Amino acid sequence: MTNSNTHSLVISRTANFPETVTFSPFCVIGEGVTLGENVVLGVGCIISDGVTIGTGTVLGHHVTVDHGVSLGEGCQLGSHVSVGAWAKIGARTKVGEHTTIYPQADLGDEGFIGSNSSIGRFPKAAATSTVKAHADLPSLKMGNGYTAGCSVVLYSGTSYGDKVFIGDGAMVRERCIIGKNVVIGSGTAVENDTKIGEFTKIQTGCYITAYMEIEDHVFIAPMVATTNDNFMGRTEKRFKYIKGAHIGRGARVGGASILLPGVHVAPETFVAAGALVTKDTKEKRVMIGFPARDVRPVPDEELLP
Repeated sequence: MTNSNTHSLVISRTANFPETVTFSPFCVIGEGVTLGENVVLGVGCIISDGVTIGTGTVLGHHVTVDHGVSLGEGCQLGSHVSVGAWAKIGARTKVGEHTTIYPQADLGDEGFIGSNSSIGRFPKAAATSTVKAHADLPSLKMGNGYTAGCSVVLYSGTSYGDKVFIGDGAMVRERCIIGKNVVIGSGTAVENDTKIGEFTKIQTGCYITAYMEIEDHVFIAPMVATTNDNFMGRTEKRFKYIKGAHIGRGARVGGASILLPGVHVAPETFVAAGALVTKDTKEKRVMIGFPARDVRPVPDEELLP
């Protein structure tokens, strides 16, 4: 054990750690804690009962790790990070300062989370919202090799495939399914109960409404807006008919376009920038205008294999 002032430490007698662990002043180590070789704890870290920290993991100053947490080997947690009870953080994950990882979040290996982010937070809807609370909401689950930028908010109950990229300031709500290699651009909002297929790219500042399905290899340009409520919050009918758009495989939606509730954008549709899509499109067709109209086929060389 390396420490210049052991009198400033509180370490349970049941904690298990090798001599290579470095403790900074004012750390508190709970019962049954297990620390691997070459773990480094910054000033004022609080490690609660039953926590396991893997070999070579480094914690910054004033990191709080609640009971039952598992931290993989080679992780780096910045100062003032908070990790909730029973969360799992995979090996070689980097977490920026002042980030909160909520209880039971399950994060894969080789991840990166920027500063001031909230990962796995619990939803709380407004009384008049169409979103209904679910007491049995599962925890957030993240695949391997992910990136989540600074000031990202990811709610519990959503699962993410491997190598997902989420830009600064983005938000993803509960009960979504995000496929592998998906890109969600900075400032984009993805509402609840939405499915996004593999290799889809959603660029900066988009609004992806609740109850949508976006298939694989879709491209959505910046500032696209989608809608799901033709009653715009009026009458009880809206709860029955609320529905977001369905965007088929390989479709492309141009910048600042608008998709109205329930429209079906067929596979390989090309929606030009600024278009208003009011009705279903046909496969492999170019849509232009306000409202959008079908003008020509998509060139063969632009189609996916």
